Amino acid sequence: MPYYNSAELTPIWYDPASKEIDNIHKIPSFKFTNQDGKSVSNESMKGKIYVVSFFFATCPAICTTVNLRLRQIQQEFLNDDKVQLISHSITPEIDTVEALHEYAKKHSIESGKWNLVTGKKSEIYQIARQGYFADEDLGKPNNKGNFLHTDNILLIDHNGRIRGVYSGMSSYAMFNLTDDIKLLKKELNTI
Repeated sequence: MPYYNSAELTPIWYDPASKEIDNIHKIPSFKFTNQDGKSVSNESMKGKIYVVSFFFATCPAICTTVNLRLRQIQQEFLNDDKVQLISHSITPEIDTVEALHEYAKKHSIESGKWNLVTGKKSEIYQIARQGYFADEDLGKPNNKGNFLHTDNILLIDHNGRIRGVYSGMSSYAMFNLTDDIKLLKKELNTI
């Protein structure tokens, strides 16, 4: 599977055992709060494969479709503690822990598997843009304004590196995401 090293999201292939991997982009440190009031950080995700998205609880459009697709991923890996989901609120001033808790209940989001996170808006947007390259479309900014809105879903490996980018609007992309998670699990077991 490829690695993604920059906002251009150009795939790069390396042998997972290669020393060259040490130079590949890693998700920087983060710490947010989930719908249960628990801390979610790069430390809590260490050694896990996780799927990243961005949404807001009152979104009437793409977020609903993306989260419906992510629910398929949740169900596929529900009993696998090495696979997690993190959906970052892009309106954290509205999406409080309580609001996210209600959203999770309403949308059958399983606590402990799928983390809806909130925090400081500046920190969420910084990690989105500089860590996950989430506001980018083949290296071109989707939205130069202050509002981050994307249907991109990212796959992060057990070492905190981007390994896949998928359209949350495509059911076919979710099949690819599922297959890629399984490939990463095999890779994790062979390293």
